[in-house]
Amino acid sequence: MDRRAFLRASGAAGLAPLSISSTAPRVVTAASGQGTYEPLGSLPITGAAEAVAGDHGETAYVAATTGFVTVDVSDPAEPTLLAEERNVEIGGSPLTQILDVSVDGDRLVVAGPANPGFGVAGVRRYDVSDPADPVSIAGFETDYHIHNCVLEGELLYVVANTQQENRLVIFDVGGDEIAQLGYWSLLEREPGWGDIDMLARYLHDVSVRDETAYLPHWNAGTYLVDVSDPTDPAYVTHVAETTLEEQRAIADWRTAVYGLPGNDHYAAVDDTGDLMAVGREAWATGGSAPARPGGIDLYDVTDPTDPVKRGRIDPPRTIDESYRGGLWTTSHNFELRGERLYSTWYRGGVKIHDVSDPANPERLAWWRDPARTAFWTARVLASGEAFVASSTEAIPNTSLEGALYTFPIEAGTQADPLSLRNPEDWRGDTNGTNETGEGAHNETATRSDGSGDSIPGFTGVAGLASGAVALGWLRRCRGNVQD
Repeated sequence: MDRRAFLRASGAAGLAPLSISSTAPRVVTAASGQGTYEPLGSLPITGAAEAVAGDHGETAYVAATTGFVTVDVSDPAEPTLLAEERNVEIGGSPLTQILDVSVDGDRLVVAGPANPGFGVAGVRRYDVSDPADPVSIAGFETDYHIHNCVLEGELLYVVANTQQENRLVIFDVGGDEIAQLGYWSLLEREPGWGDIDMLARYLHDVSVRDETAYLPHWNAGTYLVDVSDPTDPAYVTHVAETTLEEQRAIADWRTAVYGLPGNDHYAAVDDTGDLMAVGREAWATGGSAPARPGGIDLYDVTDPTDPVKRGRIDPPRTIDESYRGGLWTTSHNFELRGERLYSTWYRGGVKIHDVSDPANPERLAWWRDPARTAFWTARVLASGEAFVASSTEAIPNTSLEGALYTFPIEAGTQADPLSLRNPEDWRGDTNGTNETGEGAHNETATRSDGSGDSIPGFTGVAGLASGAVALGWLRRCRGNVQD
């Protein structure tokens, strides 16, 4: 079966819905008097993916594959379930594979499916003025899957990928009727990228600040687009680690999609708009260097028309850095707040860096428990007292727990990461800004033989179509699904 056929055939239907685990929340607090950096608390959430923080710092919202949940985090040491919505519908059909959720004020949107081939696609908007009782307001269907979106006021920015196009589409969701306002297209600006496999130019995510959208287009680079007029978005500039000509010379699409350079997965700026971070989700492919996981690059965008690369945060290293190995330590999502970067690295854990000098980022805190967790998203609570990080169970060839964790905003004395669970699975790291580790070898598992497909940057959640049986299918499959 070729990769596109796999996409069409891999959807699972009619399975029992996922639900919150009945296991009591596992709350972990710092060792008394020792100041050890550890989670404040956690709450099991089966199917957990994207997590976002509400504007008032008391609520977190978590996409959960078959729906979403709301969590009271007013006491970060005791996150508590408020509501669970598992019956999201578009046009009377269930919306599945919901990996993204976005909130602004009293509005919340869920979108999906994150990958093609999983039934109806679209967006549903909720009123969450009472987070314990979300109320469905409006929804609309699309003819493309939705991997990610972001809500800013009454505007919803959606990544719209098809085999033929990779667009940012902007909607007005402020009224009873949802209306499309405008779009921006990579291929309309640079048609040559149409020669490249769709997955290698995929628009993976979007973030927006001060009327600028930041668009990581995988190997095409990260594009800055002026969205001050949502009916007519305009190109500003972009940064890229590879070129169209170099991409055309790559014979195997897997090498292009999974390996560096490129792999622009997520991009965001700090509060001032002067510092941009670009996360690169990549794995070892067995090809030429750099054959390693992707890290986070830091750019000075004080002049948005002339970005300047200042520094890089390298990923943790592990003994098997292939996609199918399941020991993922590549960069996923993050948030810049003040002069700090709060980041997630799947099984590599969560980290806090001081990026006041982006040429020399300093790691302030690091926590990981690779036997239990694989972190997806870090978001700072409005109170400034803690940040939340979601952990997903859906990485190929693993058995993990979905959950929402809360972490201290300030660093304590760090536990030695090598003393955590399964230390034989992890490489040593230096204590400085270069986290690659000395003398590390690069063992790589055999790649897929082409019988499957994945969308870049994707955890194994493509298998979580409708329930626990799908999750089992995912974990048995050949590592060909993504986040």
